[in-house]
Amino acid sequence: MTTPDAPAAPGSVPASRPSVPGTAAVESPPGVLGFPADTPAPPRRPRGERDPFLDNAKYLAIILVVVGHLIEDLRDVPAAHALYFFLYTFHMPLFITLSGYLSRNFTFSPGKARKLISGLAVPYIIFELAYSLPRLFLYGDLDISLLDPYFLTWFLMSLFLWRLSTPVWQQLRWPLLVAVLLSLLSGMSELPDELSMNRTFGLLPFYVLGLMLTPAHLDLLKRPAVRVLGAAVLAGGLVLAFALHTDIATEWIRWRNSNAKIGVDNLTGSAMRLGMLMAGATLLCAFLAITPSRRTWYSALGAATMYAYLLHGFFVKVFQVYAKEMSTPAGVALAVLLGVALATLLCTSPVRRLTRWAIEPDTSWFFTALRRPTKSGGKGR
Repeated sequence: MTTPDAPAAPGSVPASRPSVPGTAAVESPPGVLGFPADTPAPPRRPRGERDPFLDNAKYLAIILVVVGHLIEDLRDVPAAHALYFFLYTFHMPLFITLSGYLSRNFTFSPGKARKLISGLAVPYIIFELAYSLPRLFLYGDLDISLLDPYFLTWFLMSLFLWRLSTPVWQQLRWPLLVAVLLSLLSGMSELPDELSMNRTFGLLPFYVLGLMLTPAHLDLLKRPAVRVLGAAVLAGGLVLAFALHTDIATEWIRWRNSNAKIGVDNLTGSAMRLGMLMAGATLLCAFLAITPSRRTWYSALGAATMYAYLLHGFFVKVFQVYAKEMSTPAGVALAVLLGVALATLLCTSPVRRLTRWAIEPDTSWFFTALRRPTKSGGKGR
């Protein structure tokens, strides 16, 4: 969890703003990723104008995240388990890919470094503390570790590290191949929980994929024939999820354990990881293909998906208290509807105004004045 401008909390984070469509982007050379070399580039969007396609994708994606979390404790119902498996295969890969796409212009310039701190690091500290407070009130235990993300704050930690690495990936000849190899190698290692290392390395290929994409590549997904194919792929994926969800360990879709902890050898584990990477990429492309590209009633909500991502966890914790009573087919259907409504509500303007201090904090007081380079009047030695 794509604000996932806030991320592709999961969505769009404030640090993604330098990548607003219309700013200079890092373009792939003609022919890369299957885009025909003779295909004209799409017209540039005016500076400052938001792309409704991306906002629509982020809003729809945050719905998948919220619904996935609400049905997590209802998996005794077979349909809930299958739907959970389907959603977790691609909903966070989708957010991460969108985050990578919106991070293509990230550099180590002072302005963007400050947005990285205010948009990811500060909210991470605030919500790492906020999600730890219930344990203090309920059990008298205040256990905080800023290096070991709790609950859904792992995405902020991982996105912070991915975004820092952006300039490195843009210098490599085969960045996606390198990222996939690192993901596979991470499964062979007993990585620590600190810095969300398993997910940071395991899901890295999706971030790098987003860095490699251009507006022209996204335009390919908007073609009518591709939209039809995307709908068919999603339908087929859902059918497969219902058929296979009891045969594949759910740890494969959570990306938080090594091959050994899941109980397989490295050859089997690498094959499974590669398969999950391919499945996630296929489904997220299919999802983007059916996403409306025109402005809709929910396009504006897509700019605030980080609010829904960070805030919905409190409602999930309350919902877990009633999970046993809700573990029926009717309860699962109700949870899905509640997820749609909750995700929508948390993206609205009133919620943003009330919680902006935590999610998009004003940290200008924390920094020194930006120093602009000045031209030297004397001759160089």
